[in-house]
Amino acid sequence: MIRDLLGKAVSMGLGFAVVSKEQAEKFVDELVKKGELNKAESQQYVDDLVRKGQEAQSTLEEKVRGYMRQALHEMNLTTKDDYVRLTQRIGELERRVAELEGKQPEQTEAGQTLPPASS
Repeated sequence: MIRDLLGKAVSMGLGFAVVSKEQAEKFVDELVKKGELNKAESQQYVDDLVRKGQEAQSTLEEKVRGYMRQALHEMNLTTKDDYVRLTQRIGELERRVAELEGKQPEQTEAGQTLPPASS
């Protein structure tokens, strides 16, 4: 009965609020005080609440990340990783072009390669 109550509490969203061990202990202590749970079982329930809360939070975070990735993809925006990858690729291509032209590419303060100045 109590295990069902705790399971329902976690699935109804209490798990998101009871992620910390301290919060879970307070919740379980209240159940012990009300006589709905004995002291011997309380630590196991605290551990279960914390674990289920963390699992629920991880699941929620992963879903939110997935929704955000999908939204960014649908908006056709460039991600930071794409930007960094493309910037590195451009730098490499500029270096290769300069090498083929027999010129030394210029370097910026940030270490990025600039194409040789046009005459």
